[in-house]
Amino acid sequence: MLATLRIPPQAQVLVGLTEGDDAAVYQLNSDTALVQTVDFFPPIVDDPYTYGAIAAANALSDVYAMGGKPLFALAIAAFPDDLDQSVMSAILQGGIDKAAEAGVAVVGGHTVSDREPKYGLCVTGTIDPRQIITKAGAQPGDRLLISKPLGTGVITTAAKRDTITAADLATAIGSMLTLNRQIAELMIQVDIHAATDVTGYGLLGHAGEIARQSKVALHITADAVPLLPGALAYTEAGMIPGGLRRNLEFATSFTTFAPTVPPVYQLLLADPQTSGGLLIAAPPHAAAALQALCAEVGQPLWEIGEVIDGSGIVVR
Repeated sequence: MLATLRIPPQAQVLVGLTEGDDAAVYQLNSDTALVQTVDFFPPIVDDPYTYGAIAAANALSDVYAMGGKPLFALAIAAFPDDLDQSVMSAILQGGIDKAAEAGVAVVGGHTVSDREPKYGLCVTGTIDPRQIITKAGAQPGDRLLISKPLGTGVITTAAKRDTITAADLATAIGSMLTLNRQIAELMIQVDIHAATDVTGYGLLGHAGEIARQSKVALHITADAVPLLPGALAYTEAGMIPGGLRRNLEFATSFTTFAPTVPPVYQLLLADPQTSGGLLIAAPPHAAAALQALCAEVGQPLWEIGEVIDGSGIVVR
């Protein structure tokens, strides 16, 4: 659809609709640019406060993926007319508190009436225009790294069907509540080439964006990809969110699976994530440096593949 739009060029827009990255970047001067994004979605957990906090973490992630520093945010919400005010307040408070954890002020927002609750943030931050991290910089030889395990889609689906253990759900919620702030602050200390956050299109969908925009191919080792506890079992039990099969169908147009990759892993690589981790492409020396920095502070980071010549994705 975006290809049909006429977008007037503006010199100050460094990253916009044409680039299709995680956030927009607008240059103010030689040293400073604004970075902005918006994201919202319906509830994925029962507790309203937790839902608000997860939605805020998810929205902040796009700024982190670009290497930016989020500063303030506007809330965007839709609530049914008959929704209890205490529920609305809890959602908003969850978002405010999670933003505050990131050092971000929620300074206003807008709410409309809708049959299904929806909540998120429009986040504004700053970035050095010479140090923008996009999806387009990956190079052959780069290592692929990811900062969170996969599986939030199948696990929240299992929760909706009351077929999940309390421990597995708590671990998944903890992952979704975790800001990508720390990994973002670490990755800008080394010479990484590209990054994006893994969210609704699943690992394959977002990895495919890096491959296309960088004009390279990605080799992913399936059994190196970290999974949340229970994710494999819930997938095998059929706890498949609606978006997963659409993601996988789309991904098969640019992904080749080795015959040894089990179907359950193919599904999980397309699992739509909420507040997922950062997917990073870095040359070997930078990848090693980043892994060392992460080890020092207890920040999880897994190497899951490499960048190669060609196009598309190969999963082995």
